[in-house]
Amino acid sequence: MKQFFSVRDIDSISAIVKEALELKANPFAHEDLGRRKTLGLVFLNPSLRTRMSTQKAALQLGMQVMMMNLNQDGWALETQDGVVMNGSSVEHIREAAAVMGTYCDVLGLRSFPGLQDREQDYSEWLFKKFRDYSRKPLVSLESATLHPLQSLADVITILEHQKPGVKPKVVLSWAPHVKPLPQAVANSFSEWMCQAKKEGLVDFVIAHPEGYRLAESFTTGAKQTTDQREALEGADFVYVKNWSSYDDYGGILPVKEAWMLDQQQLKITNQAKVMHCLPVRRDLELASDILDSSDSLVIAQAANRVWSAQVVLKRLLTDLKTDL
Repeated sequence: MKQFFSVRDIDSISAIVKEALELKANPFAHEDLGRRKTLGLVFLNPSLRTRMSTQKAALQLGMQVMMMNLNQDGWALETQDGVVMNGSSVEHIREAAAVMGTYCDVLGLRSFPGLQDREQDYSEWLFKKFRDYSRKPLVSLESATLHPLQSLADVITILEHQKPGVKPKVVLSWAPHVKPLPQAVANSFSEWMCQAKKEGLVDFVIAHPEGYRLAESFTTGAKQTTDQREALEGADFVYVKNWSSYDDYGGILPVKEAWMLDQQQLKITNQAKVMHCLPVRRDLELASDILDSSDSLVIAQAANRVWSAQVVLKRLLTDLKTDL
């Protein structure tokens, strides 16, 4: 593995989940693999689970970790080529990423979309520039369109908690919010679930109000509906997440129906377990009585972020060792 950006960077969901669970059972089995290797974590946006879980995963592999909040600790960054830097930008991404590449063996980058220009955001230009200029294996800690470490942790959680011998029905259900959020988590979860469906691991349905469809490139193979009740019937797992409009890019569109999942709606499922990537706005996105119940898997998901990060870093380090 040379980078980790999406499900397309792995060969098999079943195989990587098996490997992650082996690490979970024996976290320090490969602690010599990262000895004298450095992981650089670069954040342009806030983080709790991604920051702490990736750092812990690296330490358990024997790596050293350096973290930088680039927008707070670094120089104002110019990201566009061919411009005269006579404004507020002090350092160009070409030099900044290249320097970080000299200090680190593996890099991770977290950067949210602007939600103003869909074409620009969906080109993933920043991730690509950082990868190319750093010349080091790069892990997405969430990009403009995807959050693969979260999605891998989600898959681990589903396969850990599924009923024996039953292919689970997994539902991604849109939820309300007070501000426009990126589509990254929803895109990524959909992409991973569509691949899991291809591998015969799950059935997958996306439920969203009118005007909130996701990009087709991430939803191929998923059943989609604007009827939340229809989607929830017989569900084994319900993943609750808000996202802003893709078609009316970054917009919040009026929704008449009550889309917040509560215990009443949960009754029509197959005693479904409920998931959310966190942070969650209680009693807006998801009812507190669900979050505080045994039906909630949100803490299990967050805990599995360690193993999704560790299996990815292990694969990157293994390839680095092979290249030497």
